[in-house]
Amino acid sequence: MNEKILILDFGSQFTQLIGRRLREMNVFCEIHPYHHYPKPDASVKGIILSGSPYSVMDENAPDIDLAHIRGHIPLLGICFGSQYLARRYGGSVHSSLSREYGRATLEITEPVSPLFKDIPSPTTVWMSHGDSIESLPVNSINLASTSDVKYAAFRFLNEDTYAVQFHPEVYHSVHGKEILRNFAFNICKCKGDWTPSCFIESTVNELRAKVGKEQVILALSGGVDSTVAAVLLHKAIGKQLHCIFVDNGLLRLNEYQSVMKSYEEMGLNITGVDASGVFLSALKGISDPESKRKAIGRTFIEVFHKESGKIQDATWLAQGTIYPDVIESVPVHGHSAVIKSHHNVGGLPDHVPLKIVEPLRMLFKDEVRRIGVSLGINKDLIGRHPFPGPGLAIRLLGEITPEKLAILRHADDIFIRNLKKDNLYDKVWQAGAILLPVKSVGVMGDERTYEYTIALRAVESTDGMTADWVHLPYDFLMKVSNEIINKVKGINRVVYDISSKPPATIEWE
Repeated sequence: MNEKILILDFGSQFTQLIGRRLREMNVFCEIHPYHHYPKPDASVKGIILSGSPYSVMDENAPDIDLAHIRGHIPLLGICFGSQYLARRYGGSVHSSLSREYGRATLEITEPVSPLFKDIPSPTTVWMSHGDSIESLPVNSINLASTSDVKYAAFRFLNEDTYAVQFHPEVYHSVHGKEILRNFAFNICKCKGDWTPSCFIESTVNELRAKVGKEQVILALSGGVDSTVAAVLLHKAIGKQLHCIFVDNGLLRLNEYQSVMKSYEEMGLNITGVDASGVFLSALKGISDPESKRKAIGRTFIEVFHKESGKIQDATWLAQGTIYPDVIESVPVHGHSAVIKSHHNVGGLPDHVPLKIVEPLRMLFKDEVRRIGVSLGINKDLIGRHPFPGPGLAIRLLGEITPEKLAILRHADDIFIRNLKKDNLYDKVWQAGAILLPVKSVGVMGDERTYEYTIALRAVESTDGMTADWVHLPYDFLMKVSNEIINKVKGINRVVYDISSKPPATIEWE
């Protein structure tokens, strides 16, 4: 990689959005914990300090030595990063009377600053902090203010070190992307030459160097991520790749058969394994969502351990893990909070003699799709909605039973089929049905019923980190509801989920 920007993470849930915005500009970036990052070399064009859930005034607040960075490499502090720069270099920070959260009007006092080039004043920005800068650090000037925050942005004189109290990376900062663009191109002098083709070329070379002549097993799921991972690996190592598709008993209606057919037509070396009974036995009696995920993960590993023994000299297990999986599973970057565990994240136990290769680990979902298009993968496969690794197990709340799975499969199939029939499928980022552990009274014909409820979920998103519910037409929802209630035995009520992420997740468990 010829150039990049390093993002030093202090634990903010917004850190990944900074990376996304830069990558949208074709600027490659890497996110590292503030206390463990590579020594900047000539390829590093700039460094960004992220926000944080911590206060700079906390006794155990994150601390970092910037002696080899400040004044040598362009530097941008965001929220906590700006407060840290202020307090560390002679300014002062105080606790606000109330948390400053939400939209604010920014007045730019130094419009000639390269950071605010072509940014109108006033402009709307997004605030999310409990502390404010009371006085600027030594040898610095103010660049912008809001009605509540006097020092909303500042810079150090005679060096390319900038700080903003607001979050330019979030959608609500109207010109936030342009501010980050100014930092990347006007201040860091980036070229913006990171493209899907560039990623494919570098990844293929890295895979060849990493794998060598060794054999690789890939866990295919039928989804976009594992498909793109398979094609990348096939491009790099050819027949050394052995694809395995496991039927875990938690797939959608007829999914196992259709997925196997698609991959065979693509020329991939694939073996299908029916392990549905093993998974359902492992899930018997389990209702807790995290326990279900862990049980699926353990079983997945056990199945692959068994299958790997059938492939001579296999030393690698490939997975289609992507960045949101990693972010939500483990605090690998700074102190980011764990949201949920993923069955394909975190490595293998010691008794499984396979090393892990994850070619998509640092990519967001929309980036994976762009890579897939560049690889020439079939549009139908690239356009598939995301489907969780644990499958229907996390869309069936409570204990998993074959009877409940059959109900959920049928309802989900009706929902997805109608989305495609009404040309709504491609307008939705992800959709599915959820079977609730709730029974309610209904009337069908002249009889009283006491049956389950299905919740329909459809969201708009780009990366899965945030999502908004989709305003599906009422007539469409009515049609789907009627069909589910009339055709799916065991359902007498259908509801539509209008929660956004955050605070809700896309999947219910």
